[in-house]
Amino acid sequence: MVRRPVAWVVAIVLFAEALGIAAVQWFLGVVVDRQDMSLAGLDSDMMAISSKVGGVVFGLYFGLCALVALLVALRDRPAAGVGRVLLISAAVVHGLLGAFAWGLVGVGAFVFMVTVLGLIVLLLMTYDAQPSPTDSVPAPAPAPEPGPDPADGAAPA
Repeated sequence: MVRRPVAWVVAIVLFAEALGIAAVQWFLGVVVDRQDMSLAGLDSDMMAISSKVGGVVFGLYFGLCALVALLVALRDRPAAGVGRVLLISAAVVHGLLGAFAWGLVGVGAFVFMVTVLGLIVLLLMTYDAQPSPTDSVPAPAPAPEPGPDPADGAAPA
């Protein structure tokens, strides 16, 4: 089946993305700190710190989403509750980042974001398609009530 390999790929890609986004944001914070320039009067130290904090926050967010995908791969069960919400929010974030990447970065970044979006949606949808254990066992039909026997032609007393 395709479910487990997709979950493994999503986990690996999200872990790599978590490290990548944290590293890029940290690097941008270092660059802003060394430039020692202000942007419209903003403090350069504050911009550097906020870039680093943003990188750590986004890195932890994508790392947590990757952990959810890893648990789905290990357990071979769908994500539920907060984990499912995290994966759905990661899909939405990748859709938005893909839309911005098309105009700001280029087609390559757009294709990457849409590919990750597709993998996350595939992970969510393939586990939804499997029937639950209660769906496979039909409920017993109620016993018919005894009624008049049409062969007798008479109603019971």
